Amino acid sequence: MALPTPSPSTGSRVGHLFSDVGPGHAPRLRLTRSMVPAPAHPHSHPPRREAEGSRGRYSHISTDAFTDDFYPSPRHATRWGALAAAPANLYKASVVRFGRRRGPALLCFCCLALLLSTFAVTGRLVSKARRWPFVGGADTVVFGTEELRKIWEWEILSGHYPSTRAIPPEIGFTTPLNNPALPSTLTPPKYPTASDGGIVTYTVGTGAGRIYPEVKNRPPESGHPPRPIPGSVADLDRILEHCDFETGKYVRDCHELLRLGAALDNAARLRREDVEFLRYIYVHDGEGDHIIPRGENTTTLDAPAVPAPERRASANWENDLPLPPHSQYNIANRQSSCPDDDQRIFHMFWAGPFTDKPYMAMMAFLYTQNLGLHLDDPAAESNVCRPQLWLWVSRGPVDAMPSTTADDEMYEELRNNPWAAPFLHPRFKDVIKFKLWNTTEQLDSIDELRDDWRRLGDKLLSTHGSDPEKEAKKKLGSNVALDGKPTETFQTYNKLPVILSDMVRFVLCHRYGGIYLDVDMLFLRDWEELWGWPGAFSYRWSHEDRYNTAVLRLRRGSALGTFLLRTALRNGFNFHPIPVSRYLKEAKMDKLLFRIPDALFDPAWLNTDHRKPYPWSRTEYLQRDRPPQPFFTDFDNFFNTPPQMSGAPSVIGFDGFFRGAYLYHYHNEWWKPFDAARFWPDLGPRFADAEKMGRAAVANKTANYQIGIVPHDKRDLDWATVLKRTFEAYVRGERPNMYGEWIHW
Repeated sequence: MALPTPSPSTGSRVGHLFSDVGPGHAPRLRLTRSMVPAPAHPHSHPPRREAEGSRGRYSHISTDAFTDDFYPSPRHATRWGALAAAPANLYKASVVRFGRRRGPALLCFCCLALLLSTFAVTGRLVSKARRWPFVGGADTVVFGTEELRKIWEWEILSGHYPSTRAIPPEIGFTTPLNNPALPSTLTPPKYPTASDGGIVTYTVGTGAGRIYPEVKNRPPESGHPPRPIPGSVADLDRILEHCDFETGKYVRDCHELLRLGAALDNAARLRREDVEFLRYIYVHDGEGDHIIPRGENTTTLDAPAVPAPERRASANWENDLPLPPHSQYNIANRQSSCPDDDQRIFHMFWAGPFTDKPYMAMMAFLYTQNLGLHLDDPAAESNVCRPQLWLWVSRGPVDAMPSTTADDEMYEELRNNPWAAPFLHPRFKDVIKFKLWNTTEQLDSIDELRDDWRRLGDKLLSTHGSDPEKEAKKKLGSNVALDGKPTETFQTYNKLPVILSDMVRFVLCHRYGGIYLDVDMLFLRDWEELWGWPGAFSYRWSHEDRYNTAVLRLRRGSALGTFLLRTALRNGFNFHPIPVSRYLKEAKMDKLLFRIPDALFDPAWLNTDHRKPYPWSRTEYLQRDRPPQPFFTDFDNFFNTPPQMSGAPSVIGFDGFFRGAYLYHYHNEWWKPFDAARFWPDLGPRFADAEKMGRAAVANKTANYQIGIVPHDKRDLDWATVLKRTFEAYVRGERPNMYGEWIHW
């Protein structure tokens, strides 16, 4: 049967349904599955039929399979195809919306902004530097390579680099320097050298040999550890090897090294296998062969024994660096146990009314350091260099121009303060000294700063993260809250003294030598071996790759001190640890300031800290799987020991508190009392007046302290209370110090 021929009106719509098979053949219809109507549901309504004139007779037939369009329908485009077409679509949209010129220009600007934003966020949150690009990222180096090389050479030849760590190749030494701080028997390490230029990164030892003795106590004095050997030295290279957080070492294991290597275990050593690796303390071999024997100690510490080393004048320090002759600092020329350039002074800085915080720092100093308080005449031991503690007192916001009577006023305040008065006793006059801080006099005494510091004007106190003008409006000093409800926090207390102290520590150490310590630190052992290390040092900021200058040791008038002062001066006079770390790292000077692991000075920091490598990663707590003793998860645990841990302080006492560490740092908890129940100097009849003043202050008979008194002890004493009462019992004469020495009055 012949198929009907479509009318002209419908031919154009259905012509594509027929295919020609050749001349002389009738067209045939190609059927598809879509042409076959689906069976109707028995309960469904019949489909609505539109007017035939509006849709046509064959409108219900799918034509997808018979399209003449060469390109696929957008409905079937893949996601990748749509993504590939996005740039073209954006371009077209920009042209349509903004025109042929402004549209593409605006599109390019948006793409550039997106690229820079991604780069900035990556630098701040993902990169190792963790700082915004192009913001504060300018190079801090102010000395040229030649001047930096002179600084390195001066420090090495002066005997201030007793380390075998490689010198940075960027310094550019072509011949190895003689190093009097390393033994002549030491084989130079085979550090890789630059492929071109013949750069060397090691030094040749010319000094005395090193003997690492086994330090231990001997009967009958086996109940207390022995004092360190006079003149002994802590090998910081070995300590770093066993204590470096960067290499996965635990604070607990580091303390075992420090404890057993110095015989601080009180003859209760349990390990029986070979402990040769625990020896980190050495003495110089054959002083008569390599260095002049030590004579009697005739050096006094009240003032520099000799004038500061002369240096030629220079109007351009950065390009014409004047340095004193290094020979006068050579360790081979030491004829005294207290060399002029290495006086044993602990510097501390305090602003505001005295509280129990500087009191405890000085009490810990008396309890641990070799001060000769157990002798009638401490000067009789001529081979011992006795340290002193100089507490610098700030009486004003900046102390730029103290009055002529400021010194007398300071001592009057000290005599009338219960926490300061005990240290004015004649027994302590040779070991603890109070000194008035004078910003103008101190800065004018420094050659590197004298001619330039006044140009800074209001920007003299520059810091990282705090506004000095805003801080100056706050009250100076912090009240101790005995009721456990402090009105201040770390965010609200006056940080201007902290900002000032960032600068103070570098000025004092460069002018006088010695070691600067923050007041919120407690001595835990004798520092003899650290004084023996002839180089400069600070310590690590928790897990971060930077310094914490809460502990700072610089040699008097050293080239490294000159570098730090001049670099800070040219970078806004900013001495905060973060920019100081940048100064050293970018100038390749960081190895001259040895970065000691924080296990020695801040043993609880890693446990109380955490890190998030990336914003999307989980919080990582540090070393809580094997913490040291005691285990603190917050610095508040020292002042308010949690009940589940509060049985230990009274039982194991001072001997069980981070045994092996040199310091404990409790980090700014100024408003928390050490002993709320006995918030006064409890030092016995000799200091009855100080105790009476303290009791009166607690009873609110003076305005210096808040109202509040705790009438009874806590059932379980906190760690802070146990340490305070231990130190006070020693001064009262009721117990010996940690080395078994009884104070002699």
